[in-house]
Amino acid sequence: MTANPIAETVASLMPRAKAELAELVAFESVADPAVAPRSECEAAANWVAEALRAEGFQDVALLDTPDGSQSVYGFLPGPENAPTVLLYAHYDVQPKLDESAWVTPPFELTERDGRWYGRGAADCKGGFIMHLLALRALRANGGVPVTVKMIVEGSEEQGTGGLERYAEAHPDLLAADTIVIGDAGNFRVGLPTVTATLRGMTMIRVTIDTLAGNLHSGQFGGAAPDALAALIRVLDSLRAEDGSTVIEGLDADTAWEGLQYPDADFREDAKVLAGVDLIGNGTVADRIWARPAVTVIGIDCSPVAGATPSVPASARAQISLRVPPGQDAAEATKLLFAHIEKHTPWNARVSVEQVGQGQPFLADVRSPAYTAMAEAMRIAYPGQEMQAAGMGGSIPLCNTLAGLYPSAEILLIGLSEPDARIHAVNESVSPEELERLSVAEAHFLVNYARSHRA
Repeated sequence: MTANPIAETVASLMPRAKAELAELVAFESVADPAVAPRSECEAAANWVAEALRAEGFQDVALLDTPDGSQSVYGFLPGPENAPTVLLYAHYDVQPKLDESAWVTPPFELTERDGRWYGRGAADCKGGFIMHLLALRALRANGGVPVTVKMIVEGSEEQGTGGLERYAEAHPDLLAADTIVIGDAGNFRVGLPTVTATLRGMTMIRVTIDTLAGNLHSGQFGGAAPDALAALIRVLDSLRAEDGSTVIEGLDADTAWEGLQYPDADFREDAKVLAGVDLIGNGTVADRIWARPAVTVIGIDCSPVAGATPSVPASARAQISLRVPPGQDAAEATKLLFAHIEKHTPWNARVSVEQVGQGQPFLADVRSPAYTAMAEAMRIAYPGQEMQAAGMGGSIPLCNTLAGLYPSAEILLIGLSEPDARIHAVNESVSPEELERLSVAEAHFLVNYARSHRA
């Protein structure tokens, strides 16, 4: 990294950043009381609030949002007539999944092979630490040249929309000239990347009932309709033979133009087992950034352990449908509902409920803020040019903010590069990426303030 005062300051602050990230990772802040106690999220929110107060933020508040979660807000005034930049992260995390599959405890930040492991280390507690590092480096080198609003969400991973609805009810609170979402990531370690598109998402639950109760499979099997078999047929109908998503009326042929994702690199990043085919058609970039993708993320029925020879009377599944830019998530949901009802066999009783939804997002990468970020990335990543990529994941708040503040520029950066393994076991963050992106964000704020004065 090219020596400069901001970079030197960030480097000196990295031990403190590691200690703080360890404290924040220690909270099991899953925003689902069925998975973790609500007190864990409350403790994490209070930790974030105290960190903001310590940095001189004013009006620090825990915002009670409509989904029952708390988002943390703070305001840091800048010089007179300076532009306002909203910095975003979230403190809630995905569940730990199979704890036995973690090499080290999921809620204990652990250094191994040059990376820091722990749930939320990259997604997105590390994103909050990145924002703090950038601001600290600026304060140590002449001051923060913009007015800063910080918002740290408490239920982003659940997709329940608490902060979106709160922002809609309080439209002045998060108003800004530009918005930096610290919840994306580089295409790979060492390649500076902004995320230009996000797929939206709809999350639904499907329940199929066929009998008043489970029946002895020897006495009734063969004629009694099997709810699990019916559900399996419904789920199978959502994919073509090659694994492509097929939902009647939903366009699944869009091509991605821009940075490509070689098959071999994707296989390595996704840890696809040897000999197992990738699914779908078109390029990998087409499949994960430009097209819809359905995933069955959970099934409720009789477990294998303790199973009895019975015909299942009821079965339930949770389905995630990722929706690319150019398509409407609400319309995609209607098409998904209709598809499921059409493909339910044997006149079985089917009910479908929506449990979450977010619209896709498309950024304007030619805007002044992106120019300022490209210049900052060149400083933080010498010899590298900033790339624009898509991201298959969803950040529903982006479209809410774009709708509320149509003149604001929205940039997506962050720590969730492929090696981070976000949402999976053994999530980790690269400390080098944390350092470089903190430097980039600090220089971006300087560049943006300068361009605003010009």
